[in-house]
Amino acid sequence: MSDAVTQRTEREDFQATRDPAVMESADTGQVNLLTYAELYRLWERQHWATQDIDFTQDRIDWHERIDPDERFQRMYGLSSFFIGEQKVTDELGPMMRAMPQEDMRIFLSTQIADEARHVAFFNRFYEEVGVLESDTLAGRLEETSEHLNPNFHTLFDEMLHSRVDRLAREPEDLETLVETITLYHMVIEGMLALTGQHFIITYNEDQGTLPGFVEGFNKIARDEHRHVAFGARFLREMAQHDSRYADAIQRTIVECGPAADGVLAPPWYEEGMEVFGVSLEETREFAMKALERRLKVIGLAPVA
Repeated sequence: MSDAVTQRTEREDFQATRDPAVMESADTGQVNLLTYAELYRLWERQHWATQDIDFTQDRIDWHERIDPDERFQRMYGLSSFFIGEQKVTDELGPMMRAMPQEDMRIFLSTQIADEARHVAFFNRFYEEVGVLESDTLAGRLEETSEHLNPNFHTLFDEMLHSRVDRLAREPEDLETLVETITLYHMVIEGMLALTGQHFIITYNEDQGTLPGFVEGFNKIARDEHRHVAFGARFLREMAQHDSRYADAIQRTIVECGPAADGVLAPPWYEEGMEVFGVSLEETREFAMKALERRLKVIGLAPVA
């Protein structure tokens, strides 16, 4: 883990989420997770507005300092986040309604608002920086989706969507809810998104590029640490309540493992390449360390 990444995860606002991945004490399974009410109050304190971010320098950097080949390579990371935020904004409704307690539903309602704000952030970045040819939100989503790989669609359009559809029909199906929270909060958001964010932010900081994007992306990462902290608390409670839910968590991680690993590599990746300044192996190690810490706090052994 680079010094920059370590320093970022030690920021007071990241530590405030109590996401096990940023807590050294999680290595022994000891993290005092926030309650759902405390997570809600933290959401109120950590508000931010996409309209406050200045992309003036970002436009100059994108067109004058970043060459066309690098712009193309950067598009995989940008596209994965833009499309991912949009998809989960649409999918969270049934997850929220299926939550068995009102305080859980209230917090997940804040996450829906967060994910919509993240879509708005990327849309504004694309528009003001001039990244794409499309001039509408729908057009940009369609245009940027061409940069994704098949594993992304497997995770979102098959594994996540099928479970959300089941929850929409049967919101009382707690085992499917556990699988869905595992897939989204632990794997998609916890392993893939937060790992990508750390290395994309670090790369831009090292290169001195896209300061507005870096500012906003740090705020998105903070939001997602808060979401993952919710997922860790919910899954710990469910695993402690019934061993079949613990089995469901581990089963889901194993099932989605190949597709999740595949998302880490862009379509143009070749063995030995670095993506955002780090090797694929370093990226995997960072993602797995975060998952292991969260699983320990949930009360489960790391999945082989």
